[in-house]
Amino acid sequence: MADDPQRNFRSAYYEKVGFRGVEEKKSLEILLKDNPLGILPPHSDSHALVGGYRKEQYQDILEALEVMRYINSSTPSTHVYLRMFQLESQTLPRCSETSSPDEENEDFLSISRAMEEIVDDPVDCYWLVKCFVNQYHTKFGDSVPHLPKSLEHYLSQEEPRLLNHLKNSGALHQLPYNLWFRCCFAGCLPESSLQRVWDKVISGSCKILVFVALEILLSYKIILMGINRPEGMVKFLCNIPQENTDAIVTKAIDLWHKYSGTLIHAI
Repeated sequence: MADDPQRNFRSAYYEKVGFRGVEEKKSLEILLKDNPLGILPPHSDSHALVGGYRKEQYQDILEALEVMRYINSSTPSTHVYLRMFQLESQTLPRCSETSSPDEENEDFLSISRAMEEIVDDPVDCYWLVKCFVNQYHTKFGDSVPHLPKSLEHYLSQEEPRLLNHLKNSGALHQLPYNLWFRCCFAGCLPESSLQRVWDKVISGSCKILVFVALEILLSYKIILMGINRPEGMVKFLCNIPQENTDAIVTKAIDLWHKYSGTLIHAI
């Protein structure tokens, strides 16, 4: 029987985004029908109504922050999202103590900046950032501190010489773990590559972050082996070349499959 070109196209597409085989196809279709961030209700007829409520709530919070003088017309949009998030989560600092957001908030700001590159509408952007951050902290908050150790383990399996070099140079404990595991590679990967990583995180796996970090180390092994100072390695890893990140993510997904042995591998 002749090959079905439509089926072959679907198979190629599923494999491209990290799903292989019939069961993977079924799982992808389930995920596509799902709403893992919980931003909109499951019934599509209600989307417009709920979208209107979301917009009204956004405007109410925005106006409240303006009245309280936490923000003004010159406040960067990502800082506005942060103050809105803090107000809703009841973590807004006292106005007298308010200053520019510090390093503690950098993960939220980095994710916000990246989301602005993906979503044009500020209302949608805020809700996506809010739900992404809440879901990540709720589902994976206890696991994130253990991700560096997981990275060390998998690196010992893939490239022990590089691991020894990182240890001997003192760089292992200075790698940009916050950028990788708290910011979820926001500010490290360009939009097209980042979306593929975030898709996996939203679908239920923060372990993909470990394999993206692993593949970055493997891809630039020769360069890293030639650097002996920890600060030099960190500087390079915080500013990796942007032209081949899609290939890095694809290889990271392959590593994820190799070690997980399952389709969806949550930490």
